[in-house]
Amino acid sequence: MARKIKAVVVDDSAFMRKSLSLMLESTGEIEVIATARDGIEGVEMVKTKFPDIVTMDIEMPRMDGLTALQKIMKEHPTPVLMVSSLTTEGAKDTLKALEYGAVDFIPKELSYVNVNIIKIKEDLVAKVKAIVSQKSLSLRLQRIQNLNANKGTAPVAPRQDYSSKSIPQIGYRAIALGISTGGPMSLQKVIPRLSKKLSIPMFIVQHMPPKFTKSLAERLNGLSEVEVKEAEDREIVRGGVVYIAPGGFHMTVDKTGNNHSMISISDTPSDTLHRPSVDVMLNSVIKVYNKYALGVIMTGMGRDGADAIKELKMKGGYSIAQDEDSCVVYGMPKAIVDAGYADLVLPLDNIANAINKACAI
Repeated sequence: MARKIKAVVVDDSAFMRKSLSLMLESTGEIEVIATARDGIEGVEMVKTKFPDIVTMDIEMPRMDGLTALQKIMKEHPTPVLMVSSLTTEGAKDTLKALEYGAVDFIPKELSYVNVNIIKIKEDLVAKVKAIVSQKSLSLRLQRIQNLNANKGTAPVAPRQDYSSKSIPQIGYRAIALGISTGGPMSLQKVIPRLSKKLSIPMFIVQHMPPKFTKSLAERLNGLSEVEVKEAEDREIVRGGVVYIAPGGFHMTVDKTGNNHSMISISDTPSDTLHRPSVDVMLNSVIKVYNKYALGVIMTGMGRDGADAIKELKMKGGYSIAQDEDSCVVYGMPKAIVDAGYADLVLPLDNIANAINKACAI
């Protein structure tokens, strides 16, 4: 019998501690070995109980979640899932937590017991299992500890030289990127490194709730030479702009009558596993730009994007996948690598350069 995953739940609400514990233990594969009422107790539980993963509330008395997270990452690096409020301020705090080393987050309002409890439990348990089982997890935690020890200045060198590898320069007219678990921090290693010479649009689907995508776009815009924004309905596509699909809605691209392209934001189709969906976005991009759309699939659970990348390949297009060692969860890229759809498999730190070489000409 496989060993159960050991979890610690940190939250100042007794109801939340009980609810999360019940969800985590619902399948029998995860054991909540301790709970804590604030960051001080949480840090102590990590230090003494050695859990495989921690859920951490952000707003707590005595010591908040961000402070506790920083202490854990410095002293006892452990995968941490933040429990985040679905507000603008909650989104900003969550992005800070991901920068400090949190592996992902759970929207707090969705954590309460309600009519969607079955889906919530499935999502939470799936995230925990995927994160803990990731082969490169120990390497990631070691890198975070090294960065903390060197005050964030230590370079992370790729394990292999990919400088000579590239994809053909065929005159790309758009880039379509799909990403999920581990995305916000991974995008900070890609978008700010895009060349200001990039003259074609980039469309991104990051699986996140509303408000979170807007905060993410604003954060990336402040770090980048290219313009980054949350996409708006009926917006005319401009070259050199990075468009992020708003959380909770699909983003598609359509041709207009005057030889331009226009973005559509919609809640349909309603039967997709994710909204926004990488497949929905990428299929629309392929219809407009044909094989001249470059597909990029990065860290995330599941296989969203794989079907659309298959369609792109059938039209003669090219795609890039993030490699296993640099993924927080090697699911979405694995789906296209295993199917033979990836033309280039790269570590996170090399993806922006590959895009620049192919497109910023």
